[in-house]
Amino acid sequence: MEARLLGVTVLLCMADVLHAFAIEEKDDIFKRTACPAFLLFENAAYLADMTFELPCNCKPEEVTSVVWYFQKDEESHQTMVLTDFAGTMLVDSGHIHVGSDVLKRFSIRMFSLIVFQAQAGDSGLYLCGTKKGDFFYGYDVDVQPTKHITVAFVDRGQHAQEDYTEKVFSLFTTFWDWTKCDRCGVRGEQRRIGLCYVRSSQLHPRYRTVVPNVTSCGSKAVPAHFHHPDRRRRPEVVIRSCLTPCLKEEVPKEGVQAISNIISKLGQKPWQPPIPTQLHKHPAGSGLVIACPGARPEHAVAWDKGSVRLYRSHYLLGVNRSMRIFIDHGNHLHILRVRLSDRGTYYCWREGELVAGFRLSVSYESQRKRTLDDPETMYAIKTILTSYVLITIVFFGIHLCRCCRRLFWCPPSK
Repeated sequence: MEARLLGVTVLLCMADVLHAFAIEEKDDIFKRTACPAFLLFENAAYLADMTFELPCNCKPEEVTSVVWYFQKDEESHQTMVLTDFAGTMLVDSGHIHVGSDVLKRFSIRMFSLIVFQAQAGDSGLYLCGTKKGDFFYGYDVDVQPTKHITVAFVDRGQHAQEDYTEKVFSLFTTFWDWTKCDRCGVRGEQRRIGLCYVRSSQLHPRYRTVVPNVTSCGSKAVPAHFHHPDRRRRPEVVIRSCLTPCLKEEVPKEGVQAISNIISKLGQKPWQPPIPTQLHKHPAGSGLVIACPGARPEHAVAWDKGSVRLYRSHYLLGVNRSMRIFIDHGNHLHILRVRLSDRGTYYCWREGELVAGFRLSVSYESQRKRTLDDPETMYAIKTILTSYVLITIVFFGIHLCRCCRRLFWCPPSK
């Protein structure tokens, strides 16, 4: 018993030493890094739905807590304060939703600002300072939207966008590294994210970039007379097939899976992966969004329904406009207007490992009141209006043709 207590005491002492070392290391960084005399903004670009961290890279030694500010641009007179003035704001990322306001999606940890599930509206200037208004460090953040993202499948021979060049600037795509294979033991997929960048000698000198004369397309360093180059070029995602072995045999091969299905039909219990499975009962006719536990948009994530692989080449958002089941660019699985046939177990892969299951049952309970904000309601309204416009165009077209025929029709001469 005494040995156990001694071991616990040693572990607690080690934790205190490591924590003190981390704080001391952070203080040493601030001692070594002097704040610039003239405030500059460091460029940083991300894809929508990603989570990013902005460290306060410099501050005076006497400052024990920082305050983060947000501005849309330098000319903006409205500044949003992203702190409780204590500099210790912490949030639970598990309760954050995509549509939440930025004030509900940020956290401050060890002087760094963390923004969860960033949206295009979060693009702007982020400043680290004090509540008195003294600024130490700044960021020029460009969050590029995924609404009209360009998708290329290497297996189909598709390629990324060509570079775009004008007299004073050129547009190109900067790609991140390929992700890991999202599945192991079976055919998987890899994803590569590309963001829009601009090269020009006329960029604003107050904004710092890693490469001279190169910044992201939505940066505030881009002059206004360039007419928004981010609208001429969209971010990209490239997808290709991959195959990697599992580190340990957790998932049976395709043939073993087929055999297990045959055995289940004979009355024996089918094979189930040893992963946590959540049970969920959902009303028919409403929408459902499933997130993979612990996954971020930049992770390699895959979805299966039972033994059916939901590959991005068929289920990625935008591949088919009429899709009812699709995967968005934030790795969430969407099911619109849930049906009885959607019942089953959905499996989630993260970084090539099977991590969670989601067993869905569908009920025909009384539906909640519809509002105009519901995706199903908006889809129905859009479909009705589109049909009405098409019918009106056809109606007037028929009558216009009849009138033209009467005006220009010449009876045959006798």
